Amino acid sequence: MMFYSDKVIEAFMNPVNVGEIADADGVGTLGSEDCGDMIRVWIKVKDQRLADIKYKVFGCPAAIAACSTMSRMAMGLTLDEADELTDEQVAETLGGLPTAKMHCSNLAASALHEAILNYVHNCARKGH
Repeated sequence: MMFYSDKVIEAFMNPVNVGEIADADGVGTLGSEDCGDMIRVWIKVKDQRLADIKYKVFGCPAAIAACSTMSRMAMGLTLDEADELTDEQVAETLGGLPTAKMHCSNLAASALHEAILNYVHNCARKGH
């Protein structure tokens, strides 16, 4: 039987920043074939800071809680600061995750990194 912390349950029951950004500056998609969780993260950047973050997740309570928590942690950070955010830090903020969920459901920070990388590549192509 799997037990989730009160913080995981709260973040799962009341997720924040769910949705899409139509004119996103960067988009990152990540998933785990092991358990089927899929995460897509959209970012909006202003003055090299994350001005907005949205996500959609297909996954278990841990995946939803991790995305909600990541978005709260990363909002307003500089791109460099956000790129240093780790899946482990998200899990710690949630009060821990069951071992079976750590590697398949806790992909939120990694998906954010993909969105930042996408933003950087888009800027390079546009010559910014």
